[in-house]
Amino acid sequence: MPPKVIKRPPPLPKAIRPLNYHQIVIEMMRFLEVSIHTILYVRRIYPAGIFKRMKKYDAPVFQSQHPDLNKYISGAVKAVGDEIIRGTVERVVVVIRDRENIAIERFLFNLSGFVQTDKEYDWQKWENLNGVMIKTTLYQYFRSFLIRISLLEGQLGVIPEEWDPTFAVVLEMKDDQVPADPITKPKAKEKPPINWVPAILQNTTAGTTAEAENHVIRAVDTGLISLTLIVQESEEKLERVKEMEEKAMEA
Repeated sequence: MPPKVIKRPPPLPKAIRPLNYHQIVIEMMRFLEVSIHTILYVRRIYPAGIFKRMKKYDAPVFQSQHPDLNKYISGAVKAVGDEIIRGTVERVVVVIRDRENIAIERFLFNLSGFVQTDKEYDWQKWENLNGVMIKTTLYQYFRSFLIRISLLEGQLGVIPEEWDPTFAVVLEMKDDQVPADPITKPKAKEKPPINWVPAILQNTTAGTTAEAENHVIRAVDTGLISLTLIVQESEEKLERVKEMEEKAMEA
């Protein structure tokens, strides 16, 4: 009697399959992009009219409809993703600053907990790893981040229009690391890569003073990456707000 062939069990549905390294990087890039758009809306860096209300991770978010702004954000996020793959990223900072490039607020996405693999075993980055959360669970965490971001105005107050706020994306590297040279792909001619330039010290965490106030917004551990979002109100902002309040009381 010939031996029976045992069929392979069917693969797990995508909804409950553990994410691999590559998938987590992609999901993190998407989350960062959505977060930056929503931060710019919530902090009123640009007129509300250029944003469209949408839904992502089952949470209300806001998407800029300005092509140049979108191009800058998507390019910066793509460059951040390239550095995450290289294992060089300490944190990503979305800095809100005034017309004099003085940081008012810093949104710190700490990515230093990203698991690294030996360069000789880079293949592990593309394999499912035990203990990694599934996509639906990761989305639930991202949803909680975005809901907290959407409520920040009540905690941080409104940035006065006369400060003429703008923003920048700052990439803070691990010790002794520098960003890789941008790679231009034939299909990406219409979207040239971001060229990183040295950041203004006061815009970075290295330029933070002891008088700045930190607000921990949310933290999550995916198994491969530990993500924490902290908002810093700079000393300069707090001093200006105090002066405005004192003048208001005198009036």
